[in-house]
Amino acid sequence: MQDWQGKWAVVTGASAGIGAALASQLAAGGTHLVLTARRKDRLDELAAKLHATHGVNVEVFPADLARPETPETLFAFTQGKGIAVEVLVNNAGFGAYGPFAEIPLPRQLEMVQVNVAAVIQLTHLYLPAMMARRRGHILILASTAGFQAVPFISTYAATKSFDLYFAEALSEEVRPHGVHITALCPGATSTEFQQVAEQPDYAFRSAEGPEAVARAGLEALAAGKPVVISGTRNRLMTVSQRLAPRRLVTAVAGRMFRPPQG
Repeated sequence: MQDWQGKWAVVTGASAGIGAALASQLAAGGTHLVLTARRKDRLDELAAKLHATHGVNVEVFPADLARPETPETLFAFTQGKGIAVEVLVNNAGFGAYGPFAEIPLPRQLEMVQVNVAAVIQLTHLYLPAMMARRRGHILILASTAGFQAVPFISTYAATKSFDLYFAEALSEEVRPHGVHITALCPGATSTEFQQVAEQPDYAFRSAEGPEAVARAGLEALAAGKPVVISGTRNRLMTVSQRLAPRRLVTAVAGRMFRPPQG
């Protein structure tokens, strides 16, 4: 990660959780930052802290990636500042828990916009300059939920499956151009994700800390790995799932995530 010292990184969803941890670890390595998320107050607080602690330059761009025009406006912002983005961190994302038919459709379509469409848009905007320089890094937040179908978080798991396979395919595609792309796949993590998705506590009994997840992702990105699963337990679970019939894996996931009756 020392190669990123003095370079610029864009981090989406940077106001809390894994995004804030990623920003903090990049800043600790001397990387200048463009932070974006919806909550300006949190971004301003984090930016001031990172600048004071690590002496890096930090730009703040409050925006909502659920709005289709946001990736273009973010790109225009960095272009206007003359910022050459060395590292793009597609971290922003959210989930929604419950029976598919009961989750409001607008909420699910917003999820697809943030978790999938914005990832495609931002990657497509920043990748050409990286390829032209023959140097660049893109981290895409997938999930262990992306390795199989997961009832009751069906749309979320499907979006993370997209992120995983998109990152893997694109990693192979652009590697000859000097660009590295990594899918970071955490399991349950101690962040605000649980409250936003309204998932029950039992799904987060063995939650990992966001700092450990961020460290695993950045180390894998720097090493040029196309995929990293954060946490030994998560890696073992993912490997074991590959050995079982898909129907069985889905049925077990359904029992684990089924909402309590009554």
